[in-house]
Amino acid sequence: MSESSASGVWFAPGRVNLIGEHTDYNDGFVLPFALPRRAVVTAGPAAGPRSRVRSAQQDAPVEFTAATVRPGDVPGWAAYVAGTVWAFREAGYPVSELDLELDSDVPVGAGLSSSAAVECAVGVALAGMSGVDVGPTGLARIARRAENEFVGAPTGGMDQMAAMHGRAGQLVFLDTRDDTVELVPFDLAAHGLDLLVIDTRAPHSHADGEYGARRADCERAAAALGVPALRDAGLPEVETLTDDRIRRRARHVVTENDRVRAVVELLRSGADPREIGPLLDASHVSMRDDFEITVPHVDVAVESARAGGAVGARMTGGGFGGCVIALCETGAAAAVAGAVEKAYAGHGWEPPVVFPGIPSDGAGRLT
Repeated sequence: MSESSASGVWFAPGRVNLIGEHTDYNDGFVLPFALPRRAVVTAGPAAGPRSRVRSAQQDAPVEFTAATVRPGDVPGWAAYVAGTVWAFREAGYPVSELDLELDSDVPVGAGLSSSAAVECAVGVALAGMSGVDVGPTGLARIARRAENEFVGAPTGGMDQMAAMHGRAGQLVFLDTRDDTVELVPFDLAAHGLDLLVIDTRAPHSHADGEYGARRADCERAAAALGVPALRDAGLPEVETLTDDRIRRRARHVVTENDRVRAVVELLRSGADPREIGPLLDASHVSMRDDFEITVPHVDVAVESARAGGAVGARMTGGGFGGCVIALCETGAAAAVAGAVEKAYAGHGWEPPVVFPGIPSDGAGRLT
């Protein structure tokens, strides 16, 4: 990203989080990986006086002025693009007026970070076009600022860091307090395993009131415990909280951090990945009962995947819809998917979409 170019094509992937939900904005630990599904940006100098962005998934192009665009200027889907330009400029890097064409096969609303994929793809395009070496963590922070301050979604930084740091065959173990990254091997094929991603087709949104309410509950818990963030709390302290809802919210975060670290230790040690199955299951129970972010589509998908032979399954993403992951024997993948499809048919629901979760490379340049 250190050489400038008049035009080019850049990409950034969506992500799946293996484990570690709602821990990122609590200074905790997460363990995502980049997907082969990605947002692709074709960028070149603007033909006119303003920047112009077109999306293959949208009807009409949107224009804005890169040199002056501010939060509130651009609504809707194009806010992720304009917001990244704004955050790149606010970070002190040069911006010029650009023509951008966007295409993405990351499902929208599935909890696979389609928005972060767009932001990071635009970010690597801006860095490539301007000839500055921002670095993957720097671009992830720019993209996160775009989402937080321009779009207005109170997310943590996991999505953008996974999109920037992902590598084929690796998990991204991220300490969100200081943005340190360790890549952890995750070669399921060598162990005869598959990880299925099951898009439940239930409505999903990170920017709604429920997500913000959970974040506020966590902040209340940390304040009541007298710690900077729930990452600094232990379970014995959490159990002393007198407000039942706040106690359960904090308990999820503290135990989820423990589960992330346990998964990392197992995988670091070369253990059979099947051993992480119970930790995936426990994560889902915690999200369902303590954090209360699952919905019927999600719970049915997890339960039927387990009944169909999965060695572990959980919801992944911010909750209230989105995707489920199921770890299963390679030979049982079809049976697991079929069990979920049968359960959905029994409820009269739209069929889920099932595809393999394969750790893939993070953002970069295509041409």
